[in-house]
Amino acid sequence: MPKTSARKLWAMKLAGQLPVESACGKIPTVGRKLVKGVILGVDPSLRGTGLAVVEIRSGNSRLVGSHTVKMKSKASMPECLAEIYKATSRAIDEFNVGLVALEQTIYVQNLQTAQILGAARGAAIAAAAVLGKPVFEYPPLRIKQAVVGYGRASKHQMAQTVKQLLNLTDALTFDEADAAGAALCHAFTGTP
Repeated sequence: MPKTSARKLWAMKLAGQLPVESACGKIPTVGRKLVKGVILGVDPSLRGTGLAVVEIRSGNSRLVGSHTVKMKSKASMPECLAEIYKATSRAIDEFNVGLVALEQTIYVQNLQTAQILGAARGAAIAAAAVLGKPVFEYPPLRIKQAVVGYGRASKHQMAQTVKQLLNLTDALTFDEADAAGAALCHAFTGTP
């Protein structure tokens, strides 16, 4: 494919003029193969972890299931981490997930926030590790770049693009769309 601007690729993708393998903007896909299989995407957060299971087969992608692990503000950190662990384990078992794609912690100025996000990520990673599933981590900018074509895309843009790529009638919640984005990012750019 000749070099095309991200803006033009975005317009082509929205118009349905790009195959799934080319739908990832500036991420180089020439010579790459789409990673196929059942991928669990995780958008970790202590009180709102997004989980989305995406199946990639022969250039087609579909949402198999999604869930947000919502925890009340009164729940203790160990209770939240236990729920993230259990929900991740259930999703892996229920949907026969082959691998897990996870959003990395973004740069935060508050050390306590970074520790809390790290703990939430750790609960999801531990669940995958205990079940013997490989874990791939991607920075938020790379996920947005791979899915939307623009690394600084808004949550709304991400949700709308995920809706289109997965042929959904309604957009997912932001947490679930970000999780599906992590799974799609791996499908578009990851290692088989």
